[in-house]
Amino acid sequence: MIDKLEFFIAVAREQSFSRAAEACGVTQPTLSAGIKQLEETLGVLLVNRSSRFHGLTAEGDRVLEWAKRIVGDARAMRQDVRSLKSGLIGHLRIAAVPTALTMVAALTTPFRAKHPGVRFSIMSMSSVEILEALGNLEIEAGITYLDNEPLGTVRSLPLYAEQYRLLTYAGSQFAERQSVTWAEVGQIPLCLLTPDMQNRRIINQLLTTAGNQPAPTLESNSVIALYAHVRTGRWASVLAEKLVETLGVSEPIRSIPIVEPQAVHQIGLVVPRRDPMTPLTSALFAEAKVLLAAHH
Repeated sequence: MIDKLEFFIAVAREQSFSRAAEACGVTQPTLSAGIKQLEETLGVLLVNRSSRFHGLTAEGDRVLEWAKRIVGDARAMRQDVRSLKSGLIGHLRIAAVPTALTMVAALTTPFRAKHPGVRFSIMSMSSVEILEALGNLEIEAGITYLDNEPLGTVRSLPLYAEQYRLLTYAGSQFAERQSVTWAEVGQIPLCLLTPDMQNRRIINQLLTTAGNQPAPTLESNSVIALYAHVRTGRWASVLAEKLVETLGVSEPIRSIPIVEPQAVHQIGLVVPRRDPMTPLTSALFAEAKVLLAAHH
């Protein structure tokens, strides 16, 4: 039964029988047969289909919510039993917004020292994608913004406050200033993250409030790409202070605090709201509390 619910979740997520079969590591006939058996067991049609996927039925939408809970609990149970026998082992998948990617190592490094049997996958996602991936059981945890936009039903823990810096180059406008305002930042051609990123939406709001219309000369979904352009000494950007500290700043780059208004947004750890938590997420949450305590 659990494997068929896994198939169903994959079909709903991928919106394709072939892609869902590939994600589950089975053939398409095996997956289709599993969905059919699930429908027969429940006595309802779950998927609108002919030869292709055409969305879920109303009953399918309701079953999907139950399927996620049941599969999540089943995974948690297996993980809990294994940890009692062999210590903490398994695969911990963490997604982070681009501005927070560099701080993930502050969690995974001490975690691995305590639990060497755990392996990690770290992915860069937008804040919206992180919440969707948590809901679809594609990741165990996310590092994202805790304010500014709704989080939904997750358990969260604040890690640090994100503040912003103007990264520009020697000889450019404002390069020798000790601080700049958002109104002044709006006068500079910028390279920024793409509009689907929450960091970009925050910056847009700050620039607009300061009387400017955001019109970047370059956009990317990668902060490394933005940083690389600034490093050429011909571009400017707005990046998170923690990210700038990790990447480092040297000639010809200038890192200048942005004030008026002083913008601060909370970055934190989010995990599915499940009681009890899985052993992996529980251990990660504990590590996050240690990190938080060390910075206060």
